[in-house]
Amino acid sequence: MPEIVEVGERPYVALRGKVAMGGIGAFADRMREVIDWLAAREIAPNDAPFFKYDVVDMESGLTMEIGFPVDDLHAGEGEIVTGTLPAGRYASADYHGHPDGLVDATRDLLDWASAEGLEWDANGDNWTARLEIYKSDPREVPDMNDWDTELQFKLKG
Repeated sequence: MPEIVEVGERPYVALRGKVAMGGIGAFADRMREVIDWLAAREIAPNDAPFFKYDVVDMESGLTMEIGFPVDDLHAGEGEIVTGTLPAGRYASADYHGHPDGLVDATRDLLDWASAEGLEWDANGDNWTARLEIYKSDPREVPDMNDWDTELQFKLKG
């Protein structure tokens, strides 16, 4: 069941790219670059990895980041970016299953929020924070059908 959660600011490190709709999987496979960047600087993530969708345009593609929350702000370089996920109210929903099912889970969350009269913190296709947070470690849960994911979408106000 979706709910509204209050979340504090979260510094993060991520890889940013523009991705075609069919290219999300190949971009996600580059998560190792973020892990290697963090390891080289002895920076430990403090929570689960996420996909952050900044622009969701079904025709021209997605602008997205794959990354990890960290304790402090850092300077990025190259394709590695750093930033702070904003504090505030988020619509949140848990999903259990293969990541392919997140399309339907997202649609359900959007429908719920609309029925509740909630507004997204977005300007057209540009989102402040639209997150898929991957709670399952693939080393511990190799079957993707058993993965746990949380959707968090920033609300206005």
